Amino acid sequence: MGDESTRTAYRARAAEYIRILGSVEDMHELDQQLIARWSASINGQIIDAGCGPGHWTSYLHGQGATIEGIDLVPEFINDARRRFPEVPFRLGSFIAMESADRIASGVLAWYSLIHISPDDVPLALREFARILVPGGHLLIGFFDGLPRTPFPHAVTTAYYWSVEQMERLLNEAGFDVLDVETRHDTGKRAHAAISAVVR
Repeated sequence: MGDESTRTAYRARAAEYIRILGSVEDMHELDQQLIARWSASINGQIIDAGCGPGHWTSYLHGQGATIEGIDLVPEFINDARRRFPEVPFRLGSFIAMESADRIASGVLAWYSLIHISPDDVPLALREFARILVPGGHLLIGFFDGLPRTPFPHAVTTAYYWSVEQMERLLNEAGFDVLDVETRHDTGKRAHAAISAVVR
């Protein structure tokens, strides 16, 4: 899916999304622990790419991170600025980020790649590699399944990726994979997270 179709779908349901999923307390405890550990290992600027209503951005800011949230959806950015005024947020696309080369030490892309057309995911990964310093860290979360398979996500069409396929795409974009975590909670889609560094 393109930026505009994803933006339109989330704008229509932004208030509902914020109410249900707009707090870190609504997130899985293991995800909180993983993201906090990952952030603690980074010295320098972190970009929360696809920050949604800013809950992870604020959480990591509270952990001491230097972080900025970027999202396509004006309602998310406006709400994040209202709820977390001490944290910087801006509108933007991470397929074509308005950021200088080598500006960040870390990029968090937590479930923010799931709506991108499979053909465009390599573009996003290369963009992450472009803005990261050599040795910069990336953490992505996604739904684990048959690669490129669409499914009816609650907001708009999303896509599964297998760990193996995502590792391959990361390698091609200039990353070395450091760690993989998977989880399958009863009644939920399988989860995967991959941490990687820019070569």
